[in-house]
Amino acid sequence: MAFIYLMSIFKIRNRKEVFAWSIYDFANQPFTTIIVTFIYSAFFVKVIAPNEQEGTFLWSNAIAITAIVVSLLSPILGALADKGGYRKFFLITSTWICAIFSILLYFPNVGDIYFALSCFVIANIAFEMGSVFCNSYLPDLSSTDNIGRISGYAWGLGFVGGLLALFLSLFLFDINNPDEIRKINILVGIWFLLFSIPTFLFVKDRKKEKLNKEHIHSSFQSVKETFRSITNYREISRFLIARLFFNDGLITIFALGGVYAVGTLNFTFEEVMMLGIVLNLCAGGGSFLFGYIEDKIGANKVINISLVVLIVATLIAYYSPETAHPKQWFWVAGVLLGLMVGPNQSCSRSLMARLTPKEKQNEFFGFFALTGKATSFLGPLLFGIVTKFHSQQMALWVVVALLFIGFILFNKINFKE
Repeated sequence: MAFIYLMSIFKIRNRKEVFAWSIYDFANQPFTTIIVTFIYSAFFVKVIAPNEQEGTFLWSNAIAITAIVVSLLSPILGALADKGGYRKFFLITSTWICAIFSILLYFPNVGDIYFALSCFVIANIAFEMGSVFCNSYLPDLSSTDNIGRISGYAWGLGFVGGLLALFLSLFLFDINNPDEIRKINILVGIWFLLFSIPTFLFVKDRKKEKLNKEHIHSSFQSVKETFRSITNYREISRFLIARLFFNDGLITIFALGGVYAVGTLNFTFEEVMMLGIVLNLCAGGGSFLFGYIEDKIGANKVINISLVVLIVATLIAYYSPETAHPKQWFWVAGVLLGLMVGPNQSCSRSLMARLTPKEKQNEFFGFFALTGKATSFLGPLLFGIVTKFHSQQMALWVVVALLFIGFILFNKINFKE
């Protein structure tokens, strides 16, 4: 199935440019996999922070700060890129900032709480902004017939990148040694710098214009106009509102999955690393497979399937500590989450591209990031608050609620695919 799928990808006329664009996901995924989700988040909570409850609360706040900043910046920068032809400039700048501050995460040690959080927040903001500009190329590179496959292919490559980076970390570093874990951040930064080069070299961009005050002013005006006219795009606005909730649930899982495994189920760093490897295998396979399925049954149906499975998986993760084999049941939840995370994000991206007017690509993808981040501080923040006053296990109900609300709102949309 994967072989047939890949062959269908390479029938694309602009396959060199598609591959160069897709490799960006391969380049940036280790940041999400290693730093945000599995290794560094758990390392911060377990080693740098004074205790696990306080560490979870602080890490949640860092995710929330990222969400607020990105929600404010992404529409403005997206519109600015539309007007000035600076999309690739912003993409390169964001990439370098993320990579450099990922490398700087090597230096914080026990007790260096705010040094670690400051580096992480800057790197995470840059990562998210880079994703805004990378995503906005998708409509330029695809057609309605292959957009699902191309988007799924990129997400699949991303999870392959995360998987290979995890394997390399396991081979190069002693995961049970905190000093060795810190070195993984250097690997993540170098990986991002190295594998993003093909994207910068081979993905075509519009001709740059000289940036001036009129561009900046018109960018703000464009954002205001889009806010005023968004009701004219009823399906887009409803989709973005639904995604605001279910993506918030996903962000919470990404940010705190490793933390939950370490804090509630007593996973070792090595077990967390193995969990990350298995989840990336599942996520990569899910992205490739459902990218093909999406073009057959439609993005909205795949998103619905993913949301149902994600809700079930989160409930399994919640009840796993109360079973006779808590780690085994958490592994089941993790595999289900892994299979559906890629298809959910990939289909959301391709569905947005299908619905977006060509002349509003960057600006609307700015709003895509905005609705993905506008309230996304709430999930991690609530998770941290519930953990501080109750437990990480109880905090999982925050994720269930967000996914369920998103599912209900998404199914009120009348898509015409």
